[in-house]
Amino acid sequence: MPSVDIIDLSNNKVGTLDLADAVFGAPVNEALLYEAVRHLQAGARRGTAKTKTRHEVAGSGKKLWKQKGTGRARMGSIRSPLWRHGGTVHGPQPRSYAYHLPKKMQLGALRSALSAKLRDGELRVVNEFSIAEPKTRLMRDALETMFSEVKDAVRTVLLVDSAENRNLELSSRNLEGVKLVSSRDVNVYDLLAHAHVLVSEAAARRLSEALA
Repeated sequence: MPSVDIIDLSNNKVGTLDLADAVFGAPVNEALLYEAVRHLQAGARRGTAKTKTRHEVAGSGKKLWKQKGTGRARMGSIRSPLWRHGGTVHGPQPRSYAYHLPKKMQLGALRSALSAKLRDGELRVVNEFSIAEPKTRLMRDALETMFSEVKDAVRTVLLVDSAENRNLELSSRNLEGVKLVSSRDVNVYDLLAHAHVLVSEAAARRLSEALA
């Protein structure tokens, strides 16, 4: 069972926490991580690309010349795909790129991502995000203190909390590269996209219980 130190916002150790081995000590399956990220990115695509068919482009529907006797190829409409400014054949149409990924695969990928972050020393547990005032400066100072040994780490930190914290939300939203999510909204893409993950003690316990 993996055990991690619990720190406060001043980077002082205040205790230890035993995490669920099935969640934070699981084998890292890179194939599952790939599938989970691909699934999330596909669902986020807007799918608004569209081309006009021959029925939608501007132009007269009149037959350009008679069918026979001119010596030219027969032509029925100026909007034909064969002509410049004509319609497009088999072009993209608005659609959803989302697809179903089995729940077991999603949960397995999430366990792999959390285990990889803990294994690589990129996951830390803080006792609580106690921000006295909704000030960006306070959050920046706290992150710089906790990650003083890591260059530019403040720019790539994922904050995970279990409950709504208005001061934390207001203090972190203007920091570039810092994202706040609740424990129920944690996903593989966010975990892998940020260099470091800072989890509150309550959120770590909830993740251990929910994913075990």
